[in-house]
Amino acid sequence: MIEESQKENDLFFTCSLIEYIARKTKNTKRKVVEKLGKENIKKIYELAEVYHCENIEKVSDEFIKNADIKIGTYDVVSNCKYNLPTYWDIGKVYKRLIIMVNNDENKYVDTLIEVLSSWIIEKIDNYNSSMYYENPEYIYQCYVEGKVL
Repeated sequence: MIEESQKENDLFFTCSLIEYIARKTKNTKRKVVEKLGKENIKKIYELAEVYHCENIEKVSDEFIKNADIKIGTYDVVSNCKYNLPTYWDIGKVYKRLIIMVNNDENKYVDTLIEVLSSWIIEKIDNYNSSMYYENPEYIYQCYVEGKVL
């Protein structure tokens, strides 16, 4: 089994928290990333080890309040007809894609913003399709090609 680096684990937590906030506030990942801004995302990433030890509800509330994220209408949870993947499951999908797009640990935050603001996230968010549990390489190739293959 391949061991995950601490930076990869921090990226995983950051992606999962953004997913959690998006679900909680019913906003797209693009909107959450935009409202949080690079500095807050960088803070989450850099302090992920600390935040991971806290209640995710509390951590998300802090960032929702500080970034003034309002409740939206993008509800991927209630639209799901089948087993809903957890925010941790989806965080792992995003983490893998981000690392495949750019595996430079120093660029993880920038790459996260780029990927979570891209077209493919809407496809992954459709939990009634198979995109979120497809092979990571397939998701990456779709991302690179700019369309579902």
